[in-house]
Amino acid sequence: MKIGVCDTTFSRVNMGAIAIDELRRHASVSIERYTVPGVKDLPVAAKKLIEERECDIVMALGMPGGVDKDKMCAHEASQGLIKAQLMTNTHIIEVFVHEDEAKNDNELAWLAERRTREHAENAVRLILRPDDLIKMAGTGQRQGFEDAGPARR
Repeated sequence: MKIGVCDTTFSRVNMGAIAIDELRRHASVSIERYTVPGVKDLPVAAKKLIEERECDIVMALGMPGGVDKDKMCAHEASQGLIKAQLMTNTHIIEVFVHEDEAKNDNELAWLAERRTREHAENAVRLILRPDDLIKMAGTGQRQGFEDAGPARR
């Protein structure tokens, strides 16, 4: 198994290094890293990791800014990642942390690390232990902040 990690220089946290650290904690897999300037570069990076470097799954990590233009760019990048998944029939786990999700730099760094680590676990589950995800269905899992939990009647 091979996991691709693509990240950006625009991010204010080294999310790629965090992802690789967490992946290594949960699985013995090969890892390919591809760093690009910004989130709109992630779809082609993910597609290249799949097609050229033969990755079985990819994590796409980015940190869009908090202004409207950045949110639009993040949406466009997200659409590109979805298209790349459909074109390659391969999961690409989008891990975006928007700068305006946090109150300050400390919380931003904490959130980026926590969300990245939790999604790295999800990537491992998807390719190595998919039954674990079935057991988690409907439990209100959230990556980053606290889980929502299941809805109650």
